[in-house]
Amino acid sequence: MKTNIIKTLLLSGIISGFAACTTTSPKDMSYDRNRYEFNDILDIRLTPDSTVSRVGCFTDAGSWMGFTLPQSDRWVNGFCGPFSIDNRIWFAQAAVEVGLSGKKDVMTPDSVSYFPGEVYMASSSTEGRICQRMNFIDANTALLQVETDCKAGLSFTARQWNSHIRLEAERNTVTAYHPNGEIITLSFGNDITLTCDKHNYMAQTQPGCKKAVVAISFFTSEKELLANRQRIQFLLNNPKEELAQNTARWNGYLQNVLRDDMKPEYDRIAVKSVVTLISNWRTHREGLLHEGVIPSHAVGYFIGFWAWDSWRFSAALASFAPELAKNNIRAMFDYQLPDGMIIDCIYTNSAENNARDSKPPLVCWAVDKIFTHTQDTAFVKEMYPQLLAYYKWWYIKRDHNHNGICEFGSTDGTLEAAAWESGMDNAIRFDHTGMLKNAEDAWSMDQESVDLNAYLAYECRLLKKFASLAGTTFDGPDYSEKIADYFFDEQTGWFCDRRLSDGSFIAEPGCEGYTPFWIGIADQRQMDKALVLLTDTTKFSTYIPFPTVAADNPKCDSNGYWRGPIWLDQTYQAITGLRNYGYKELADRYTEQVFERCQGLKEDAPIHENYGTHDGKRLQAPHFSWSASHLLMTVSYTHLRAHETPEHL
Repeated sequence: MKTNIIKTLLLSGIISGFAACTTTSPKDMSYDRNRYEFNDILDIRLTPDSTVSRVGCFTDAGSWMGFTLPQSDRWVNGFCGPFSIDNRIWFAQAAVEVGLSGKKDVMTPDSVSYFPGEVYMASSSTEGRICQRMNFIDANTALLQVETDCKAGLSFTARQWNSHIRLEAERNTVTAYHPNGEIITLSFGNDITLTCDKHNYMAQTQPGCKKAVVAISFFTSEKELLANRQRIQFLLNNPKEELAQNTARWNGYLQNVLRDDMKPEYDRIAVKSVVTLISNWRTHREGLLHEGVIPSHAVGYFIGFWAWDSWRFSAALASFAPELAKNNIRAMFDYQLPDGMIIDCIYTNSAENNARDSKPPLVCWAVDKIFTHTQDTAFVKEMYPQLLAYYKWWYIKRDHNHNGICEFGSTDGTLEAAAWESGMDNAIRFDHTGMLKNAEDAWSMDQESVDLNAYLAYECRLLKKFASLAGTTFDGPDYSEKIADYFFDEQTGWFCDRRLSDGSFIAEPGCEGYTPFWIGIADQRQMDKALVLLTDTTKFSTYIPFPTVAADNPKCDSNGYWRGPIWLDQTYQAITGLRNYGYKELADRYTEQVFERCQGLKEDAPIHENYGTHDGKRLQAPHFSWSASHLLMTVSYTHLRAHETPEHL
């Protein structure tokens, strides 16, 4: 009861903020839970200059453009941007800055907020108050709604256009062309007076006009612009229906992931995870033939689709955005090679795609998650032949001695690409690895990896399920029964890789050993023996639990990428493994450590690529889909309730 009262008071306060500019309240009130409970979910305040390219921003609906909120100490009276997510350029510091017609008073900030799927700002001067909010309608267009209590009317101009921009204006539309081929249009209502020269534009409403809508649109070509002109005019004339759809979409996301029995601060983690995934959604463009999710829109080197990243994203998206989850998988299979291989990563410029290696096979897990939430047998039937071909590829191209146990490898014989194929690029277990040739286009590491073969055992189990759903017979190899015993090192009490040369274990326990417990192929005796290491505070039971390598390994590096920091997918697998074998209370305690100790997770900091093992410090890329996916799934499975506070270990 107390939690519900707090939520009601918070929501009332937020609505009253909107009421200061408008007599209409948000249309979301029919929902049990809605976006306005989650104000300031992320801090994206940045007033940019042209050199800023590492940035987290407000973006939605698969768009390739984004916006930031202005900093209070560098105030711009408009949302900053647009920013080109693919080409990492700002079209303007603010393409639409709002003022009061004929008034010279400087607008000063009152408030800014980032809600799921919406940004909001309010500012004022002695002459009046202006409120602005922005929502993405689709991948091309964001609608800016502006209201004022001043009778003078509203004015619009841009702040600091990119120096390479060429401006044109026709009737009620300003078009900004960049030499890279990307185009921005600013479309105003027909009652707007618009003037423009080669440097900037000025638009004004009629005196007495207190509301205006501006469509800010992003296109990759003149052809795409022409195809959307009529739609933009329709949006300007009929914004309510499209905005209602935006509200329904976002509140639908929340309804699917929130739990009434969860702590409010953990609800925020779930919502922040959803916001992160949807912010990284990109629509099809050039070499990306289907929509999908990128690892992070905040950094340029992650603007593409990666294989096992995509499987992870789709597994999380399945619960609230299943069509996006399906297309995310299809995008990678668009580039499946004739021999069944799924390549590492793909980009808008397909010449940059990496086919030197694959990635760990987790795609059947993602497909099964989608089926669990949708019961869509048609999708399973569609994907089954491609999934089976990929599964078989591992045994054809990555089993050097044909013993049914596979190795990570590469197409070019390099250890670099083979380590990429594992997904754990610089892991300690690969420090003394060599390469062995299987065929002209196939090389293996000289060690068999436990995580790879555990994943393959899981894929095998699910492929048999899919074959039944598809009305066919599974005809792939099945070595599932031998994996757990083959890789368990009795002396170490851990699952370890094995050398091909003599079968000896690479006895440096790391996160690859969590996988058999997550998959559920280990026996109870193996779990109970491994529990000694899992609960040892000098090894895996660290401040943030379950690092990538045992913390007492002399090679462990707290900032060493896969050589020490916490990756939340691996922590998720370890925690889920504990649940699988009956250690639910222990799993909840470790879950609480993650939620409470990862820096900024409950506040407004972005979710990061990885975290410090001993201090929870945010590391590497922000706004990271991979971590968000596993936080969301961890929230889904945790037993922590709003009235429970388990003791820390």
